[in-house]
Parts: sequence; structure tokens; C-alpha cells
Amino acid sequence: MSMVNPFRTAFRLPSRNQRINWFPGHMTKGMRQIQQKLRTVDCIVEIHDARIPIAGRNSQFFETITGNGVKPHILVLNKIDLLGSTKQQREIRKQLQSEQPELRNIIFTNCKDQRNHGVHDILPLATKLVAESSRFNRAQSAENNIMIVGVPNVGKSSIINVLRNVHLKKRSAARVGAIAGITRAVGERIKIQETPPVYMIDTPGILQPSVTDDEMGMKLALVGCLPDHIVGEDLIADYLLFWLNKHKRYEYVEKMELQAPSDNISAVLAEYAHKQGMFHRVKQFNGQVEVMTNLLAASRKFISFFRTGQFGPINLDEQCT
Repeated sequence: MSMVNPFRTAFRLPSRNQRINWFPGHMTKGMRQIQQKLRTVDCIVEIHDARIPIAGRNSQFFETITGNGVKPHILVLNKIDLLGSTKQQREIRKQLQSEQPELRNIIFTNCKDQRNHGVHDILPLATKLVAESSRFNRAQSAENNIMIVGVPNVGKSSIINVLRNVHLKKRSAARVGAIAGITRAVGERIKIQETPPVYMIDTPGILQPSVTDDEMGMKLALVGCLPDHIVGEDLIADYLLFWLNKHKRYEYVEKMELQAPSDNISAVLAEYAHKQGMFHRVKQFNGQVEVMTNLLAASRKFISFFRTGQFGPINLDEQCT
């Protein structure tokens, strides 16, 4: 390898007219339901994936839902077990607050770990912010209503469940899953704490109606904020390979049992599939059946290595040095 990165410096979608967009009907309905419930909400907790702290945050949440600061707002960057060091967290906090000074309350969490300090910080901070706020029509209510918002598959329902377990020692109440789009409507209130009474409202993940930045769309797809089939596993795998090479993160070479780094996703997947014995039978137009390497299975494995942290901690919004 030379000192100069020999690979692609920009990622382009195969078709000039292609866009990475996913805004099904339940998102439109969900946004409307959220706005209808705002009068009964005391605090907004926005959950986002720490691996994409900048990319993909739905600006409508802060501008429309929080009323530009009228309601207390906490940004929770979840999945820090896949992000890395506290130094990385400090840099992200600094960057976010320089771009959006009103983001005064940022917490980093790992919702899979009930002992995580960030998880335990959410409720005390939320109740403190509510107590210090005007609350307007809810000033006489002893209850705190907290609404959880964010893009799909960032851990919104998981955060609710872990907080319910930590503070009430009760089982999960919000439905969760490892794919985008599990929660499809604004849910009923879920009790989280007895004193003071705190309730959380789960909401469907809502993306921006139009993602005009190709790389932002691919980052959202790579961390699983969109269903894989919407974008295509082959394209997601190609973007992952592009990002790793661009940032000189060559851990994939050993993990994929390759001879050297490569910028050719088809070659990478074919080599890995061949070594792992990933083959399938494909019927040709003439009726004959041919045994071929299973590139789709290899793509899924490559993506799963990233999503489970096997290429090491990664911040996809990190700038090249």
C-alpha cells in the first residue's frame, strides 16, 4: 500500500436519478399524531445512532416538534458500544453544539447495558428540565410526559424498556426489533417512574421526506435506519467498502480473509464467498442449473460485521485526516 489512498474519493449511486428515500405512509401518519399529542408532552427525547451523529437527523423534529426550544429537548446518541472512546464522544458533542448551539443537553448511551451511566442520566435530566420549564397548560399536573422521537431503528423502544426496567423493575412494554419500522404508530403512555410519576410515549421512526444527499442516505442504510431491501445489500456493502478504504480502515482484509485491500466490491465478495463455501444453484434461461458463488449472502455477512462492531468502533461522520 502506498501512502496515498489509491481508492475512490467519492461515492456515486449506480443511476444518476437514483435516491435513497424511504417515507412510507405510516411516517406521515406518525408525524401528524405526534403533533396532535404535543399539548400533553413536557419534554422531547430525541434518540439517534451515535455512529451517525450528524447525518440523517430529521430537522423537522427540532423545528416543528420542539417548537425551536419551547419544550425541553434532550438528544440521546445511542449504541456508543459501537462508537468508541470518550474522546470521540467529546469531539462529537463539540461539533454538534457548534453547528446547533441550542443543543445543550446531549447524552451518550448503550441501551443494551442497564448499568450504562448515560441510560441512568436520561430520567433525572428530563425531570429537571421539566421542573425548570414553564409547561404552560400543564403547569398544575404532577405527571411528566416524555415523548421519544427519532429516525427508525436507533433504539427508541429499547430505551423505553430499559428505563422501565431500571426505575420500575418491570418487564418490557414497547415492541422492539432489529429492523427499521417495528413501531408504526404513536403508542399509549408507558409508565417509567412512580415518584414523580413519569410516562413515556413511543413514536414511529420518521426520516426526512426527501434525502437529497447520497452519502447521508447510504449512511442511514448502513446502520439499518432503512430496510436493507429498499437500498439493496449489494449497494450497502459497496458503500461500506468505499468508506473503509477512504478512511484507511483495513480491518476488513483480515476479517474477510482477503489477500489485500480492494476497491472492487464484487471481487471482495466473490473471494470471501468462495473461501466460506457460500454457493447457490442458479437456473439459467436454457434450463440448466449452474452453481455460483452467493454474493448476496457474502454482502449480508460483510454488512453484519460492521453492524456488530467487528471492524472496530466507527463514526461514519468522521472526517478523513
